[in-house]
Amino acid sequence: MTEEKLWDVVSLLKTSADFLKQKGIDEARLNAEWMLAHVLGMKRFDLYLNFDRPVSPKERERYRELVRRRLSGEPLQYLLGETEFFGIPLKIDKRALIPRPETELLVEEVINELSKNDSPKRILDVGTGSGCVAIALAKSLKDSRLTAVDISTEALALAKENAEKTGTSEQITFLEADALAPDFAQRFAEPFDALVSNPPYIPLAEKASVQKELLREPERALFTQTGFEFYEKLCADAQTLLKPNGLIAFELHADGSEKVKSIATQRGFKNIALKKDYSGHVRILLARKG
Repeated sequence: MTEEKLWDVVSLLKTSADFLKQKGIDEARLNAEWMLAHVLGMKRFDLYLNFDRPVSPKERERYRELVRRRLSGEPLQYLLGETEFFGIPLKIDKRALIPRPETELLVEEVINELSKNDSPKRILDVGTGSGCVAIALAKSLKDSRLTAVDISTEALALAKENAEKTGTSEQITFLEADALAPDFAQRFAEPFDALVSNPPYIPLAEKASVQKELLREPERALFTQTGFEFYEKLCADAQTLLKPNGLIAFELHADGSEKVKSIATQRGFKNIALKKDYSGHVRILLARKG
């Protein structure tokens, strides 16, 4: 970006958006807006009410640093330190996977299923990461009690921060545990009404072909050897973890639905339903314990 004596919001936005687009950044204008709003301490929409506002040299330098980091492949959400999930503002950083729109669909489907009767629910969230799923469920299902599990100490620390920030910490118990461990199901004294998980599901064989930004996120939250280990283990453990007719709800790899459906069928689950995301890919599996 060329230096001029005076930059205002509109000129800096245009120049930086063009620059980001030229460098191959998707949604370049949107990226530029979010980063500049962050530097100026305002909402993105407020940029349009302040097009003539001068941007000081110190602000420009902070903005240039964000642009440099963005061009290096650092995800926008990590740069901003926050994201929104299910309408809830959350803190997000490199300790956890960035929440995505398809996971909001998982939450919607679980709420629809568990709202069919008014009894309080006990829900297990496996691989909680930032806590986004557990927090969204806690806010929507007010009488629910959740146990949110992750293998990562760092992710759990972030999830606890988000629970405090969103006023859901009284509803959620956080537990550090490995869901693939042989004794995982024995860690819990009482069965649950639902087991919800957005587990690692990208096969390692696909690692070389994913977007470089994805590789900035925690690897063990994304990849497994085959992509199906967690589904196999959780469907087996659900026989112990769930009450009769208890719900399992999984987010899926876009190409993994038939395999996961087969795993659930072999474990005796009934009422298996596959749900598509907004792009038409099957991304959610719901089933009931047989």
